[in-house]
Amino acid sequence: MEHYGFWSIIPPVAAILLAIKTRQVFLSLLFGIWLGWIIISGGNIIDGSIASVQSLIDVFKDEGSTKTIVFSLLVGSLIALVQRSGGVEGFISKTTKLLQQIETKKNIDNKLLVQLFAFLTGIIIFVETNINALTVGTIYRPLFDKLKLPREKLAYIADSTSAPVNVLVPLNAWGAFIMGLIITNGFDNSFQIMLASIVTNFYPLLSLLLILVLIITKKDYFGMKKAMQRADKEGKLLRDGAVPMISSDVITLDKKKNLIARSVNMLIPISVMIFTMPAALILTGWSSITNPDASFINNLFEAISNGSGSTAVLYAVITAIAAAVLLYSVQRMFSAKEYSDLILKGMSGLVPMALLMLLAFTIGNVSKELGTGIYVAEVSQNWLSPSLIPVLIFLISCFIAFSTGTSWGTFAIMMSIAIPLSVSLGISLPLVVSAVLGGGVFGDHCSPISDTTIISSMATASDHIDHVRTQMPYAVFIGVITAILYLIIGFISY
Repeated sequence: MEHYGFWSIIPPVAAILLAIKTRQVFLSLLFGIWLGWIIISGGNIIDGSIASVQSLIDVFKDEGSTKTIVFSLLVGSLIALVQRSGGVEGFISKTTKLLQQIETKKNIDNKLLVQLFAFLTGIIIFVETNINALTVGTIYRPLFDKLKLPREKLAYIADSTSAPVNVLVPLNAWGAFIMGLIITNGFDNSFQIMLASIVTNFYPLLSLLLILVLIITKKDYFGMKKAMQRADKEGKLLRDGAVPMISSDVITLDKKKNLIARSVNMLIPISVMIFTMPAALILTGWSSITNPDASFINNLFEAISNGSGSTAVLYAVITAIAAAVLLYSVQRMFSAKEYSDLILKGMSGLVPMALLMLLAFTIGNVSKELGTGIYVAEVSQNWLSPSLIPVLIFLISCFIAFSTGTSWGTFAIMMSIAIPLSVSLGISLPLVVSAVLGGGVFGDHCSPISDTTIISSMATASDHIDHVRTQMPYAVFIGVITAILYLIIGFISY
């Protein structure tokens, strides 16, 4: 049996509805997995429940999925080491001093410059969304306040660079998660598919472009325009009656006492990870070269295209951690016990992400077993043109992410439907992947219950609702343009 008919779509749909209703993505995915195996087991609750547990364990039989989960945990270790070493604090101090030096010069528009620096900092910090938002907020809030720039504008820059940058760069837990989902759906060249999807991943690309355009042109619209005018004319960083969202619960590690904060303690390990990634792709793909007599450049590109993305990101983060330990050991920062504690503490901080990966990979396997994508393709091809699939996938992803407040949960549910659908209908795989990713990030931006939106408000001491209210028109504007682009590409290509 290629699929289970109408029953094939019940588990993912139930997971979506439950996630929207309860806001509990972990519970919703687990319920979808359980329901799927009940269906496969012919309604036998005991057999289905046992199969559900076994399916979670079976995820670790897949080498790519296991490497992806381990990578995400080790990213937490790297973040903990970099923070505790004073690398993040040193980077913040260095950037602040540079801005202060520039401020003393004449004929420079400081308001434009500080916004541009905040944007560029958001681009550079791509390791993790919360670290991105926290760093941008921490560095630039005093400078924005001094220049009478509204907190809403800083929150927008912090929020609208974090998720878009992280979803476009494969060297982080986001990239590993996405590649893992692609592997789970039957494609080993996940890194290459993710890279190819960047070209049509319009929402994050256009979001970053819009920030840059608004900064350079010194133009703002909708609620943000009123906020800018208020700060400029009245000197008010927040509207009257606003409640700044500041919390001490945001998880960060302070620099160890008596250590000198140095930016190199962050920049060197991150740089090592960046450069190790392509080297690992070449290493893992070199044995797959079809024509050894071809030029070295041709062989190099072929090796990269054939390389294992999950192996490469794992090698990259392990090498970065080793470089960090070596760098900090030369400076005599930590004892062996401190290294061990930091690595474990960092891993524990990302256990929820690793658990979400596990559930996402499992529901992907269940959907494959049920033939969900095949069934949806068979049904939809009778009444739905393939040209509409990209825009519909984007819009559905937007709705789920907005309703649940999580882009990762959206990726987990939608990839298991979108990828098989694209294969069945002959639609470009990178195109549908980008539609899911863009939709997830769009909903994440607009949703007031999104963790990145909340942390952006916290890091910038902005009123949370004001942040959502001023950012949403920009997100909707880019979302509409993105939907139109997917519609055009769909009709042109299919």
